[in-house]
Amino acid sequence: MPALTRHEAQLRARLLDVHHYAVALDLTVGDDTFDSTTVIRFTALAAGDTFLELKPDELRSAALDGHPLDPADLDGDRLPLTGLTEGPHELRLDTRMRYSRTGEGLHRFTDPVDGEAYVYSQMFMDDVQRVFPAFDQPDLKAVFEFTVTAPAHWTVLANGVTTRTGDRDTDGAGIWRSAPTPLISTYLAAVAAGPWHSVSTEHAGLPFGIHCRKSLAPHLDADADEILSVTKDCFDRYQDKFTEPYPFDSYDQAFVPEFNAGAMENPGLVTFRDEFIYRSAVTDTERQTRAMVIAHEMAHMWFGDLVTLAWFDDIWLNESFAEYMGYQTLTEATRFTDTWTDFGVTRKSWGYDADQRPSTHPVAPDDVPDTASALLNFDGISYAKGASALRQLVAWLGEKDFLAGINTHFARHKFANASLADFVDSLAAHTERDVHGWAESWLRTTGIDTLSPQIEDTPAGAADAGGWTLTVDRKGSRPHHIAVGVYHSDPVDDGALERTELLHLDVPTDEVLSVGGPRPALLVLNDGDLTYAKVRLDDTSVETALRCLSAIPDPLTRAVVWNSLRDMVRDGELDPADYLATAGAHLPAESDLALVQGVLAFARTHIATRYVAPEKRTDALATLTGIARDLLRRTEDGSDPGLRLTAVRAFADSATQPDTLAAWLADDSVPGGPELDPELRWRILGRLAVLGAVGEDDIDAALAADPSATGEEGAARCRAALPSAQGKAAAWERLFRDDSLSNYLFSAIAQGFWQPEQTDLVAQYVPRFYPEAVALAARRGPAIGEAAGRWAFPAYAVDEANIRAGQACLKDPDILPLLRRKLVDQLDDLTRAFRIRHP
Repeated sequence: MPALTRHEAQLRARLLDVHHYAVALDLTVGDDTFDSTTVIRFTALAAGDTFLELKPDELRSAALDGHPLDPADLDGDRLPLTGLTEGPHELRLDTRMRYSRTGEGLHRFTDPVDGEAYVYSQMFMDDVQRVFPAFDQPDLKAVFEFTVTAPAHWTVLANGVTTRTGDRDTDGAGIWRSAPTPLISTYLAAVAAGPWHSVSTEHAGLPFGIHCRKSLAPHLDADADEILSVTKDCFDRYQDKFTEPYPFDSYDQAFVPEFNAGAMENPGLVTFRDEFIYRSAVTDTERQTRAMVIAHEMAHMWFGDLVTLAWFDDIWLNESFAEYMGYQTLTEATRFTDTWTDFGVTRKSWGYDADQRPSTHPVAPDDVPDTASALLNFDGISYAKGASALRQLVAWLGEKDFLAGINTHFARHKFANASLADFVDSLAAHTERDVHGWAESWLRTTGIDTLSPQIEDTPAGAADAGGWTLTVDRKGSRPHHIAVGVYHSDPVDDGALERTELLHLDVPTDEVLSVGGPRPALLVLNDGDLTYAKVRLDDTSVETALRCLSAIPDPLTRAVVWNSLRDMVRDGELDPADYLATAGAHLPAESDLALVQGVLAFARTHIATRYVAPEKRTDALATLTGIARDLLRRTEDGSDPGLRLTAVRAFADSATQPDTLAAWLADDSVPGGPELDPELRWRILGRLAVLGAVGEDDIDAALAADPSATGEEGAARCRAALPSAQGKAAAWERLFRDDSLSNYLFSAIAQGFWQPEQTDLVAQYVPRFYPEAVALAARRGPAIGEAAGRWAFPAYAVDEANIRAGQACLKDPDILPLLRRKLVDQLDDLTRAFRIRHP
């Protein structure tokens, strides 16, 4: 199926004005397919030819203005419309469509707990064509109305308020109709149907609802007040910030199973992965993450839904803004007031890593030729780097002028489409600063600037006691407005650091800052993390950071320093062992949970797994379990359950001997707490499986105790992790031969398969991965292709043979683009790990 090109979209936009879609879905015809009947009203602005997109199981009939079209003319996903006359037209199409098991189109899931089925749409990019025919591009907005026939006990949700209008006489199936939407893009149309458990309320005169599958009802009810409180607080804050009122008739949030993304901003019906309905204990940082996703998706109601990109080169106009607004608004409106620390230590590193790979691209690229290329740009650059750039823009421009500019943008382009140029023009109307120049420097370029301090002592003179000077070297091309933190050892407490000055400067500058007093023990560029750049420390500051990092008073400053050390490891400037030693010295005293989790994650998944040589891995894991033990001792009094939970998880993930974990599992509890919940049981069982300390019978018993979808995934992950040649062969066969696997079960098996402890056992599969992944992606499509590149890639084989095999695979011209992108990134990370191991 050919991807839609920008040129084709521009031609069609000049020809058509699409008004209305009436979509009728019958979800009662079977478990594999559904019926979809669509009426599209549009106007041809001139005589000409064009096409409609659809991906049916069967196109039964099609008619243009009452005249039949030949279904045999469907070519791939395109039905040609030739000889259009200028004026109004009506298309009617009757199709049979196939449910998805990969999270694309209309996904159908059967809950193993109670056998109930649920369906929901994910129509992004070109997957609307799997649900109903459409002129599928973002700048052909239209009104959407759905009529859905569903089993009698189901509830149907859609973009607009839905009403059950009656029953079908033959079997009592319910017929639901949705209110018409305002003008929205095809990829934002949405439906979700099933026997939902719902909690409904009203806020600001609008119906609000949260929904999940019935088996998760107790867990949703336990968190309903928190979810709705965050939702209402963010809604009110956005209403204060934006002069355009909320543009839709309701606000539903559906937590749906086997969702590929974190969430999707369908207007009036946001869909979230239902892991956000917590079945087990979570940390407050994880609750903050859920709240941030709620705030992010709500921001999209304005950034993306009210005003939509004209083409996919402006993905950042959606995602960067929602990312920035989500974190900022959460900080302003909820109890989560320290969100930027979490952003700095987790999200920002995502952007830094993506921006240093061969696949990097500008935040706002001008070379997105088609939809397949556009799909590659949903990454750390469009989200984290773009949000960081906006945070820097606000610091440089001032929040008042920034908000004035975006409100002008909404007013000019509401219910329409806009581009980067449109947005910059709106900002420029409210400031004397050169916003166009800023956009060129920040949004049209790639890579990361590096800022390094140069400190020189100045001798004492007749009139002063001497001091020091600071200049900032910049490797890169962007302007930066930064703060510089100056820290000295506390004169009372020798182990503490005190910030004595906070300097503000623009980089580049010819200015040499002269500061009186002794040279600082620690100097931090980008204190407060207002810009996007790698930061280097001077030699004295590196020594201080390694010795006194936990003594830095502000967690956001500590995040900047931890990121600097992380970048130094990745760039070969700091031995991974020194990073681990620093973590061992300072994490036991760290008070910010986001920092503990972020540093442990990097140490476990990158350093211990990939950066240290295999013979040193046991020592690296011992350092991590030592940190976990220290944190467990610190939290014995129950004062910090989130930190204790983090410590239990870290110990479970890094244990090299099974005894302690086996005892925890047998007792169903950690001494001093917590008791084991489903998430902890599966985590511990998974590690014991890797270590060969449990078998198939233990996994079967655990699944019998937790026969949920999450339990099925946990069991599949554990079975794939067993150190058995027979088990590995069976797991491989399922991954690359069983096309009935859902996206989630595929990912679970892939996550279990590759284990550093089992290098010899799985060595034969390393060269097999590349051709089999290419064939799998070609057969099953982008979602599974992306999952194969992400989870099934042999990342633990840090050797030249694996790198050569991957590079040879990239020469295949027929690799699915999304898989190719994942392989490019994985191979770059693998090469970096090899360089770190072999400096």
